[in-house]
Amino acid sequence: MKKLFNFLAPAFILFFALSCNNGSGSGSASDSASLKDKDGFVQLFDGRTFAGWQGDTAYWRVDNGTFIGEEHPDKELKANTFLIWRGGTPGDFEFKAEYRISGGGNSGVQYRSEEVPGVPLGLKGYQADIDGANQYTGQNYEERGRGFLAMRGQKVVLPPNAKPVVTDSLGNSDSLKRLIKDSTQWNEVDIIAKGNHMQHYINGVLMSEATDNDTAARKFTGLIGLQLHVMPYMKVEYRNIRLKQD
Repeated sequence: MKKLFNFLAPAFILFFALSCNNGSGSGSASDSASLKDKDGFVQLFDGRTFAGWQGDTAYWRVDNGTFIGEEHPDKELKANTFLIWRGGTPGDFEFKAEYRISGGGNSGVQYRSEEVPGVPLGLKGYQADIDGANQYTGQNYEERGRGFLAMRGQKVVLPPNAKPVVTDSLGNSDSLKRLIKDSTQWNEVDIIAKGNHMQHYINGVLMSEATDNDTAARKFTGLIGLQLHVMPYMKVEYRNIRLKQD
């Protein structure tokens, strides 16, 4: 049986202590505000523990300020697994993280997502796609849903029960790919989600943009998670994980 972890207790204890400061909740608001940087972002990862996150420790670990997900042939996954942030279900937000991924790896940042019944630590929903070969990096993919929503270089509208409609170009996919660093280096993924409008940036460059008009399928809130994809071997690292909510 896989080992599951849930290190929510330290985060809950900290929240409770702040809420009870001086016998009222006044300390919590000021202390929470002080955690924000000058641009309004809050760090989601303390760099030392899994506090506030849940995942499978057979595949995920913390080392030197980094979340590391790694898969080997002798312990290959049966289904994609996610390191899930349990601090809320953000709606309108901006999310940033630095990542590094092995050449044959496949990962991504899941958002506005929900858990999959019967699949422990499985998620379905929007994903900012990432892969080591940079074939898919920057696109919008819906895990266990409609599949490819916006390819790299596309601005699309998603109509109800129909394929994505490309409304504009953000640049040639190969030209944009050249702005993504190789698997030996760190890149930054940046997701901006407001209402039914989603933008994916890599290293500050807009890679894909989607407006979801499918009222039956779209989501406005949900979980955030970091993906480890099924394959014989891969390694992905995430650090400096930040969130700004509207």
